Amino acid sequence: MALVGKQFPDLNVDAMNEMGDTFKLNVLETARDNKKKVVLFWYPKDFTFVCPTELHAFQAALPEFEKRNTVVIGASCDTPEVHFAWLNTAKDNGGIEGVTYPILADSNRNLSSILGILDITNETFDEATGTVQVEGDNVTYRATYIIDEDGVVQHESINNMPLGRNVNEYIRLVDALTHVQEKGEVCPANWEEGKEAMNANAKATAEYLAKN
Repeated sequence: MALVGKQFPDLNVDAMNEMGDTFKLNVLETARDNKKKVVLFWYPKDFTFVCPTELHAFQAALPEFEKRNTVVIGASCDTPEVHFAWLNTAKDNGGIEGVTYPILADSNRNLSSILGILDITNETFDEATGTVQVEGDNVTYRATYIIDEDGVVQHESINNMPLGRNVNEYIRLVDALTHVQEKGEVCPANWEEGKEAMNANAKATAEYLAKN
């Protein structure tokens, strides 16, 4: 179910910060109450392989997001305690020590289920036990959401487990969204901050294509 153009789910989720504090975080309220954009990125598991490279990449880019009035939030289905253990593991030992943005701990999978991003390939009902059996790890794919200041999803994308993200692309998308908001123009393919955008009409498109 695509969420682009719709309000992000209004749900409180456990989260962990670098100080070891567990608290409730509502992504929708974070955007709306603070009038900030939010980049929410999900990863499959703590203490794995591609995942720490992504968390460190978002941390390295955090000043760029902050300059753009944008909050970064990580998320997985691990518990707050596992997050904290990973936060206390050195980078050169596969950990994420030094990460300062909050990390959702959606261990009950309430939010990830609503978003439809869990790795469940099949579900079957076991009559003997009266339970639903799932195939798959029941963890999240590498899903990413950009949410505007009104809590509306402006971008969503999902990578499979082995495919790490390019953090610079999300900076570019935040820039493009801000340009649209402020200038009322649309951003063509490969647009970057400082490049020409265009008005949303046939004449402007023809003029842009003639020059590019």
